[in-house]
Amino acid sequence: MAASPRATALITGASSGIGKSLARLFARDGYGLVLVARRADALQEIAADLAKAHSVPVTALAVDLARTGGVNMLIDSLRAAAIEVDVLVNNAGFGMQGAFTALPVERQLEMIQLNLTTLTELTGRLIPGMLARGRGGVLNVGSTAGFQPGPFMAVYYATKAYVVSFSEALAEELSGSGLLVTCLAPGPTATGFATEAGAADAALFRGDVMDVDEVARIGYDGWKDGKTLVIAGHRNRMRAFAVRLFPRAYVRKIVRRLNK
Repeated sequence: MAASPRATALITGASSGIGKSLARLFARDGYGLVLVARRADALQEIAADLAKAHSVPVTALAVDLARTGGVNMLIDSLRAAAIEVDVLVNNAGFGMQGAFTALPVERQLEMIQLNLTTLTELTGRLIPGMLARGRGGVLNVGSTAGFQPGPFMAVYYATKAYVVSFSEALAEELSGSGLLVTCLAPGPTATGFATEAGAADAALFRGDVMDVDEVARIGYDGWKDGKTLVIAGHRNRMRAFAVRLFPRAYVRKIVRRLNK
């Protein structure tokens, strides 16, 4: 689905990883962009490159969405610039490896804020405009972590379970509205996520890791095709299915080993 001349996609977590790759795909198809992330320098560089390469308007907004009030700051900036968002890509998020009781509670609450609360609030604030215009939609970046509990990454896995469930429910509610709602669920991917989460040495990231551009393309194509849930990669799809077949106690022990 190519963009109309005025279509604009807002992408959170756009300064690196899957968000950056998705930004390139939307720009290639003619979307104007609003790129959001904490790092202003990296964001400005990406914005300039995409605007030059694809001749599309690109706005870079440095906002920390893990902080309370971050969404209000972003919405105020959009209003001040008279920008209407047609597609929301909720990609920003982070994880932490370690026992729940050993990790800082404050940082885990920031994880919930970014992975869950910000995603929900942005969706709720921007969808009414999409419905009024009768076009656009939402692409949420979840994770295969959302299909099972995750010992030693307990809060991260729980937030991604929410993203999967919320996305599927929202897609059903909005069926027939003209809006496309998709959850992209990647498995281990070659981004900075594992390093930032302190999980680079975990068994989960020592196995098969997908290329970030491939994951973004799969998610983007799935959204354009109107798919509700897109699990990136054949092996990840098989693993997500296999989780349903085994006892939960067994699954917990397997994931515990992968996360240590």
